[in-house]
Amino acid sequence: MIEIKNLNKEYTEEESSTRALRGVTFSIEKGEFVSVMGPSGSGKSTLLHILSFLDRPTGGSYRFQGKSIDDMTDKELARVRNSDMGFVFQSFNLLSRLTVYENVEIPLLYSDIPSTEHRIRIEEAVQSVGLPEKLHTETGRLSGGQKQRVAIARALVTNPNVIFADEPTGNLDSESGLQVMEILKTLNDRGRTIVLVTHETATAGFAKRIIKIRDGMMESDTVAVSNHTNHDNLK
Repeated sequence: MIEIKNLNKEYTEEESSTRALRGVTFSIEKGEFVSVMGPSGSGKSTLLHILSFLDRPTGGSYRFQGKSIDDMTDKELARVRNSDMGFVFQSFNLLSRLTVYENVEIPLLYSDIPSTEHRIRIEEAVQSVGLPEKLHTETGRLSGGQKQRVAIARALVTNPNVIFADEPTGNLDSESGLQVMEILKTLNDRGRTIVLVTHETATAGFAKRIIKIRDGMMESDTVAVSNHTNHDNLK
């Protein structure tokens, strides 16, 4: 599904330049649960932005579902991003005055999915994260853990091929974080591809494969020892 080779990203500002990524190479198959780990400033967020079409590399190649992004216009990238990718952010990115239903519907409003299908898709997505009773509640009234579950429902509603999760437990207490990771693990068990960015070892342990980035370079790419993390580490 995802294949990057010798990926580079350089930011130039006036006369200075910063290399955020240096020759990163790996591939991700459909149905994998991959965690990208690294300390602050390692390049993992830059990598996520490129993988999710929010930015373009300055060198190397990236093929998504067999197609090179070099051959795609910005408009095509935006269309693929909306139809094939779901996003879960550390800060939730929800509109607090809108209901759960209205927040989850937002990606559908920018899609080709007929409006007649919206209600059933929204209800199924919200049901899958265990919040059907909150469907018509304003999201500003929800707890942090509930907000992140709504964000996952929003990511699911277009039935994307891959979900990108950027520090999804970063703003949550340990119990809420555990619930969010259990939901992501269940989605993966059902065949959903998940790419998770985190600096937390316990959170990364839910993945089946861990890629470590340091100073913009690949440090390691390993299969997780166990897919059953010691949940006490999250508490």
